[in-house]
Amino acid sequence: MTKVEDYRHRLRQLEVWDAFLLEESGLPGPRGNLELARAVADEGDETLFHRYRALDAGSAPTNDPHEFLAFCGVLGLGRLLAESAAEGALRADLLAELRRHAADPRWRLREAVAQALQWLGRADMEALLAEMEAWAQRQPLEQRAAAAAVCEPALLAEAQHARQVLDLLDRITATIPGVVDRRDDGFRALRKALGYCWSVAAVALPAEGLARMEAWFSSPDPDVAWILRQNLQKKRLARLDPAWVARWTLAR
Repeated sequence: MTKVEDYRHRLRQLEVWDAFLLEESGLPGPRGNLELARAVADEGDETLFHRYRALDAGSAPTNDPHEFLAFCGVLGLGRLLAESAAEGALRADLLAELRRHAADPRWRLREAVAQALQWLGRADMEALLAEMEAWAQRQPLEQRAAAAAVCEPALLAEAQHARQVLDLLDRITATIPGVVDRRDDGFRALRKALGYCWSVAAVALPAEGLARMEAWFSSPDPDVAWILRQNLQKKRLARLDPAWVARWTLAR
């Protein structure tokens, strides 16, 4: 039995989960209990998810155990969204809620959004990609959520999906030179995400992915250059083509 399965079994024995989740949250600490969060998302219902995700930064601040409840609530929306996609009626209300949480000041909640969207991707990658095209045209934290959601190796097994993700990264990266406030927290979060996302997508479709990255190496924008340097440092690229990485690292 895996840890997630064990937690699912334990949750089924409880009438009220809050105290157990707070005790087992892993917070405060560097890592929340992701296995327990997945079990909650698997076993919970919509009423519970909305009660948890409604805990804002005032009542559930960063690194507080209550933040874990909010994380679970947002993640659970991903399961509901995936179920709606499987039933052929993608729920716009859940997408709107996730988009609102994409701009949450707490980084764990923003990560919960990306993971929730990946749940949709596992059920219907075409639906996820179509929605992320719209997010990619919005503010930086929504762009960050879009990039982080689709740049997941398990979602990029099909070449067409990997190509669409490369297209999306191109469009998001093209907005970087036009950003005026480079100190904005949302922009910094987007920049950090792009600092690994390009390498994930490139490895999924190597010939095209590396060529797309090469096209950005000529950008004079300092943040675009930083994004490319960060990706060159990722081990996944070194395993794919060490000579290519060495050549472009020296060129930078």
